[in-house]
Parts: sequence; C-alpha cells; structure tokens
Amino acid sequence: MNRSGPLRAGEPVLLVDRKRRRYLIDLVAGGEFHSHSGVLPHDDMIGSAEGELYRSSRGMVFIALRPTITDYVLKMPRGAQVVYPKDIGPILIQADIFPGAHVLESGLGSGALSTGILRAGAHITGYELRDDFEATARENVGRFLGPDGLANYTTYVRDVYQGIDEQDLDRIVLDLPEPWQVVPHAEKALRRGGIFLAYTPSIVQVSQLHEAFEGSRFGMAETMEVMHRGWHVQGTAVRPDHRMVAHTGFLTHARLLAE
Repeated sequence: MNRSGPLRAGEPVLLVDRKRRRYLIDLVAGGEFHSHSGVLPHDDMIGSAEGELYRSSRGMVFIALRPTITDYVLKMPRGAQVVYPKDIGPILIQADIFPGAHVLESGLGSGALSTGILRAGAHITGYELRDDFEATARENVGRFLGPDGLANYTTYVRDVYQGIDEQDLDRIVLDLPEPWQVVPHAEKALRRGGIFLAYTPSIVQVSQLHEAFEGSRFGMAETMEVMHRGWHVQGTAVRPDHRMVAHTGFLTHARLLAE
C-alpha cells in the first residue's frame, strides 16, 4: 500500500485530539467520524496531506496522520492477545528477517507479528489452529498493508504440532504454548543455517524449549526479554516515566546446524 501523498479513501488514518486521545478509522467517501467531541466528515480529510488540522462540529481540533505500525498494532481489532511493538522489532532482528525470506509463522493471533514480518519484505506461510483467528489476522494485515501485503501471506487452518509441509524455509517464528513440539518438524523444514524463534510468556516454557534443542541439530540458542521504559522530559524536569512496559514474553532463537 502506498503510504505517501495525500490521504485516500480506503486507507486507515489516525486522528489525535489535543488531549492526545487517538482514534483509528478507515476513510470512506461520504463517511463521518463520530465521537463525544462531535462529527468530522471524512471528505474533509480525503485528498489532504498528512498533518493537517481539522475541527469537529463541536470545536474539537484533530490532527490526521497515517498510523505507524506501532499505532496500528495498539489500536487494531483483536481476536487474541497481540505481540506488542516492543517485541516485534527485536523479533525481526533476532530472527534476521530479510526481504524475500520464506517464513513459517504459527500462532497468528490477531496478525500483529505477521504485519511486522511482511512489512520487512518477507513471505509468510501461516499456520493457525482457529479459523476465527486466521480471519482476523488476514483482515488486519490487509487493512494496514493492502493487497500487496496479502499477496505474500498464505495462511492455513492447521496444527503445526502435527507437522510442517514446507521445505527449505529460511525462518520459523512461533507464538505457541508448546514450541518444543515443533522442534523435530523444524529440523526437517528449515534449511541449514535457518533460524527458529519462539515467543513465550513463561520461563518454564523457555526451559523446556532449551531442553528440546539439546537433543536436536539446533545450536547457538539464546533467550532474551525486552523492557520498555519511557522518559518524561519537560524543560529541566527530566525523569523516567512512573510506568513502564516490563515483561511481556521471552524471545528464544536458535540456528539449525549440521549433524
């Protein structure tokens, strides 16, 4: 999806009011945004540049911008808990996602991680156990990335614990309760040097995954977590924010080596 030029009908837009409240909407010709602050016609925004200011029928001022992937993930509809932006970035780096990479992703949830992987230029084959989660993930990916994103997103309703059909995969990325069950299948499906990465909330899950690696061809295993702390900066008053996004999940990755 082209994310430059004037705002267009059919694309998501983020409205931010002067109290920093954020609203994610899809622009529709003839449509209207309704809130307690009044009505704002979509036609006022369609064809305008990003960053313009608009006044609702009750005098509230909004700024209209295309949402970043962080804005989108935090505001998009959810069928399941999402992987948060603070983890999506490190996952792309730890799994070394590159343009054209063939990635097997399982546990699609609401499509947040899929959106990040596709945005990095990879091709995803997705396995999801629940058809409603698969539908939500596809809808969210298409809403943000458009037809081009969906063209690189092939999904199936199936259980990855039962096996992987694809061969010579570059990467396997999992958001599942028992990723160790996938290790034997991943040994056959990944190319040598390929990367296996699992996102898990519990350190017990991490321990079991490392045990599975010990009896496999996977090596160079590492586990990390990411803490996100913002800072309050106002003149000379500078201090860490009172609240931070601490533990969400552990990122464990390993590489497939020779026998």
